[in-house]
Order: sequence, then C-alpha cells, then structure tokens
Amino acid sequence: MGRQVSSIVFTVTNDLVTDQRMHRIVGAFAEAGYRVKLVGREWQGSAPASGLGFPVKRFRCLFNKGKLFYLEYNLRLMCWLLFQSFDCLWAVDCDTAWPARLFSLIRRKPWVFDAHELFSRVPEVIDRKRVQRIWQLTEKMAFSRADLCITVGPALAGWFETAYGRKVEVVRNMPPVSGGLPYRPETDRFILYQGALNKGRGLENLIKAMHAVNARLLLAGEGDLSSQLRQLVVDEGLSERVVFLGKLPPSALPELTSRAWIGYNVSEPMGLSYQLSLNNKFFDYVHAGLPSLINPFEEYVKLNADYEVGLLTEPNVETISRNLQLLLNDNEVHLRLSQNCIKAREMWNWEHEKEHLLTIFHKVFKRV
Repeated sequence: MGRQVSSIVFTVTNDLVTDQRMHRIVGAFAEAGYRVKLVGREWQGSAPASGLGFPVKRFRCLFNKGKLFYLEYNLRLMCWLLFQSFDCLWAVDCDTAWPARLFSLIRRKPWVFDAHELFSRVPEVIDRKRVQRIWQLTEKMAFSRADLCITVGPALAGWFETAYGRKVEVVRNMPPVSGGLPYRPETDRFILYQGALNKGRGLENLIKAMHAVNARLLLAGEGDLSSQLRQLVVDEGLSERVVFLGKLPPSALPELTSRAWIGYNVSEPMGLSYQLSLNNKFFDYVHAGLPSLINPFEEYVKLNADYEVGLLTEPNVETISRNLQLLLNDNEVHLRLSQNCIKAREMWNWEHEKEHLLTIFHKVFKRV
C-alpha cells in the first residue's frame, strides 16, 4: 500500500468558477472525507467562487497569457505552497506540473498528474516548435515522475501509455444523473454550441452553414476567436440568426441545454490533442437528451456505436448544413436519438466515474 493521504491540494491555471471537471473531482474527495483545497486564478471581473462545498485559493495575476503569465503563476503558486500543509498535490495539465514535482521532492509528498489534454499538440502550439518542446519536456517529466497519472479518455490514455511507457488511468468528465426529461418547445428549435470560442472548434463553418438553416444558433462561451466570429456573423449577414450569449455560469447551462433542439460538437482535426479528445459538452448534451452533431474522431465513433446519440459530422459547411436540416426536419430521427441519450446517461454519468476515481486513488495511496 502507498503513502498515507488525508489532505490534497489541487492546482489549475484557469478560473475556478467554470471548471466543472475540477468541481466534480475535488467535491468527490471532499465528500469522501478528505481535506481539500482547489487553487486557481482570478480574472478581473471573475464571479465569486462560492457555494462549491470546499475551500479555494485564487491568484490575481498581473499577466494574463503567454510566458510571463506562466512564470508569474508558477512563482505565486510555489510561494503559497511553502506555507501550506498537505499530504498530496494534484497537478492539472503541464502548466502546474513543475511546482508539484518540486514540492513533492521538498516535502517528500506524493503527487498526481491529471492531463486534461495533450498539451504539446494543441493547435495553439503545434506551429511554435520551441514552445512545443517545452511542453513535451514537461509532459515527459510529469508522466515519468508522478505517483499516479490520469486523463479524460481512453484514446488519450493509450497515446500517453505508448509515448511514456506507464499506466494512465481514465476518469471521464460526465454530469451526475438527472431524472428529468427534456422539454423542447416545437416553436423554437434552436441550435446550441457551449464551450470556448477557440481555433479548431468548427465554428466558422457552423456560422456559414446557417445560411441554409431555418433556425437560430446560440453560442454560449467566449474565447480567442470571440471578436473574429462576431465580425464574421456581421460580414455574412447573419446577425438575426446567430446569437452570442457570452460566458454563462455553469448553473445556467443545464436549463438552456434542455431547451435546445440540436447540440454542436464538431472540431477540426487541427492537432492530435483535438483528434484524441473527449469533450465535456458531448456528455452535457447526452444528459439533456439533446441530439448533437458529433466529431468523427476515435472516441466519439466508439461511444456513438454503443448508443447512437447524434450524427457523426465532417467539419465542412455542406455536411454541417445537411445534418442540421435533417435533425430540424425529421422528427422521427430526432426522437430516436433523444431517447438514446436518455438510455446512455444511465451508464455515462459521474456517479460511475466518481466510484472509479476513488478506487484507483486508493489503490495507490493509503487513506489516513
């Protein structure tokens, strides 16, 4: 049996308020009786991180992106950790891995590496070879030195295991079971995209596809492409059809998703990280009984073969438009996929994943 653990510090670089995966993971350990704290950042104008059921620590940084941000955040994190008591560190992604490694040595404490994505292969770095090498070095260090490694899907786990030669556990980010059935007004069949408005998410072609689709498109989120996408809507003359909702609190998304007619989750193959991904929104749509347009990537093809919950869709304007029109106009197909979603959520839910999470943790660490 491994080292004893009763308190865990979880570290991320994002705004804690909207990180539902970490809410679920940290909440699971809190419910199991561990002393926990989630550490992240606070943007100017961030909503209060209250009502989560566990304590948090947030750093307000002078720099918000790039090398200076990562340097500043990691220095702040290390200074804070100097004065903290903990039995285990839980580092999320490469951008908090080095402080976890350092303090595991200084304090002789174990640490967990939680890879939410293939950090060295995201679209933002694949053409920046120096930056990519830094993240590759960090990944190699993390997978070789952490006491436990986990990730978000089987395809990513398989890639990491082949690349770094060690076991990587899978904990998927799924919503808890909801007993409610969706209510979808026949008079307002709108399409919903929820998530970051970033490069490679297929949003430009989705917007262009709306010329041939008699419905509204609602975009819930913000990101690097926010300004460009808003301008594209204006240039395409689609301002009456495409609505930007901005960044909504997690509590507002379930009700919105339950009223939508189609969900959208069609990324472009812009890097291995996207091609091996398993997005949160896929399961959010399923739990809302919402048929969706789905990435034709490995993870989604396998899941959709078990329960057909949507239409596998290539990220081009013609295919997106055709599949949107099919789900808008063919009530029989829409009903079948919606009913499959309801069946699938009985298997794809956080209750199952939480039990698996605690089981794999207790195999490695002894609970005090």
